[in-house]
Amino acid sequence: MQLQPKDLDQIRNKGIDPEQIERQLGYFRKGFPFMQLIEPATIDNGGIRRIEDGELRLLIENFDKRKNDYDIIKFVPASGAASRMFKHLFEFSQSFMGTKEEILATMSQTDFNSVGYFLKNLSKFAFYDDLKAVAASAGEDIEQLIEEGKLGRVVDYLIGERGLDYGSLPKALLKFHWYPEGSRLALEEHLVEAAVYAEGQDKVAKLHFTISPEHKARFIELLDELKPIYESRLGVKYNISFSEQKSSTDTIAVDMNNQPFRNDDGTLLFRPGGHGALIENLNDLNEEIIFIKNIDNIVPDRLRATTYDYKKAIGALLINLQEQTFEYLDLLDSGALDEAELEKIADFARKELMINIPVVYEGYDFMEKMDYLFTQLNRPIRICGMVKNEGEPGGGPFWVVSPEGVKSLQIVESSQIDMNDPEQQEIVKSATHFNPVDLVCGVYSFRGEKFDLTTFVDNNTGFISTKFKDGRPLKALELPGLWNGAMSDWITIFVETPLITFNPVKTVNDLLRPQHQPE
Repeated sequence: MQLQPKDLDQIRNKGIDPEQIERQLGYFRKGFPFMQLIEPATIDNGGIRRIEDGELRLLIENFDKRKNDYDIIKFVPASGAASRMFKHLFEFSQSFMGTKEEILATMSQTDFNSVGYFLKNLSKFAFYDDLKAVAASAGEDIEQLIEEGKLGRVVDYLIGERGLDYGSLPKALLKFHWYPEGSRLALEEHLVEAAVYAEGQDKVAKLHFTISPEHKARFIELLDELKPIYESRLGVKYNISFSEQKSSTDTIAVDMNNQPFRNDDGTLLFRPGGHGALIENLNDLNEEIIFIKNIDNIVPDRLRATTYDYKKAIGALLINLQEQTFEYLDLLDSGALDEAELEKIADFARKELMINIPVVYEGYDFMEKMDYLFTQLNRPIRICGMVKNEGEPGGGPFWVVSPEGVKSLQIVESSQIDMNDPEQQEIVKSATHFNPVDLVCGVYSFRGEKFDLTTFVDNNTGFISTKFKDGRPLKALELPGLWNGAMSDWITIFVETPLITFNPVKTVNDLLRPQHQPE
């Protein structure tokens, strides 16, 4: 593997087992197997559960009654930089020369994701007043700059370090929505949400943000300022914690010949392992119920009622299913049950927990059936919201089969699917729903012991991509995604949620969509 003694020192200093590096290098050589899709998970085949109106109201009421019995936290991955949000603005800034033709062409653009559309609607962004202020501090006026065709300077005031520096900040620290009392950061919107469904005993709302070390001081400073404001406004107390992606979850990079990629100083190049590395951060939390939602998937107050309803509904569904599962695990653990009770447990596993019990189960003797059901039920549980796919089909909820022949429900990304296989392609095309990253997780066993979540990861579901460093190509390895392979062996239940609960901000222009604008 061409690893030298100094390489091993570097590896150990990052807290990585050298055997792990050997395994990663093996993945570069062999690649990762594609997931084998059987069919999409749908309402019709029972892979996705639909909550009817009457049941929805009951679940909401049940959650409100029961939430104080549990230690609840909201987990928000918030460490990624927002640079991809401004990709088209960065490209424009680098290429714009200020000619009359360029100015006319830019301001004539009507495509929603164009720079021209962005500039013509600049005053509709929640950060507009801040943008005007930072330009004014330099003796310039934003509207005048646009009239004079100095479009590159306007863009630089937003994304450049001499302006608002939005291009290097995480999404959490960007202003997303306008309100009469003042615009809110994405971070603030999560504080508002947490006060409704992550608030437990003594009216304490818990949140955990994963952040990057370079922004930690900014996060803490802002929260010191914001917490008392929202605590007073919403009548709660906040318990907010942070974590950083662990150095030990970084992955080694290789050159195009699958040999370790070396920096100019001869050291090995390590890269962050992707959001799948956050299973370690999730595993460090001690709360019983964990809601997971991406930092950019938020809406203004006027549209939030449906989000609250379905968050509470999937939370109550988790509580109900988990309590019944624990009762059955107690019974299985005691061994004091008969054939009828065993069949009742198996039926619950099939119909409520969506566990596929294989045909060979019928040939097991009584003790073998007990052992099998105990193993299947004694796992972390996640309820995953799924929204209707109204665009191009892609990654989402599928029935899959493992190399060992085990059928299960999984969230599968497009990169995990062999799109050159016509059969797999047809399965993807027939998908009805996609994954908005809207989860609630139960991470404790029936004995009250926290599961070690790292033991439920399918390490064969990583991903390899091509990147560049110092002008040289390299291969980078991403760990199994947080809600894909990192939760592969969890009990998984998919629930249909309304499309309004999914409003991500992938580009800055998405903030101009009606869902992110004031009425």
